[in-house]
Amino acid sequence: MKTIKNPEERKNEILDAADHLFTQKGFDGTSTNDILEAVGIARGTLYYHFKSKEDIMDALIERYSAGILKRAEEIAQNKSIPVYERIVSTVLALNMNHGSGREIIEQIHKPQNALMHFKAQKAVLNGVTPILAGIITEGVEQGLCNTPYPYEAMEMLVVYANTVFDGDMIELTDEDRLSRAKAFIFHTERLLGVETGTLTFAQQIFEKDDEDES
Repeated sequence: MKTIKNPEERKNEILDAADHLFTQKGFDGTSTNDILEAVGIARGTLYYHFKSKEDIMDALIERYSAGILKRAEEIAQNKSIPVYERIVSTVLALNMNHGSGREIIEQIHKPQNALMHFKAQKAVLNGVTPILAGIITEGVEQGLCNTPYPYEAMEMLVVYANTVFDGDMIELTDEDRLSRAKAFIFHTERLLGVETGTLTFAQQIFEKDDEDES
């Protein structure tokens, strides 16, 4: 007897299969037939949920963004972690450069997928800024930070990081990235009104995270 699944369950099943295939074969190397065979559905069922393979990738970006922001929010709300460490850990939680997330990044950086790229950047900017601003507000209340504009400060930092460290807008050598990271930390301390050197520890954390990606 044919199993009838609810639309949301079927949609997630398609996304799970596509996510796995994109990781194994790449976006361009995966055909819609591959996805159909992996899920065991007819072409009409696939097109009922998604108009194209690009539409599936778009949905994966949204799902990844939601998952990443959820992890970032959980870290931000963990009061057992000191404010400064929480800021850095929240930023690191936004890293998509692991598993199939790497394939998504490579795909959205292609010129023909400019809209996908824009949506991913928009999701990060609108999602992470209030999360980080909440931590900074807490830091201000504890006397650890000194800025009357916690949201605006985080917005400027997120826009800069999302543009310069994106890997698409500006070509950076390893030396360039190190220099930008030092400058980013330097100016972050001033935007947040903390003493010079307060966030220096973040540089080692970012460097270790880059090594783990290699």
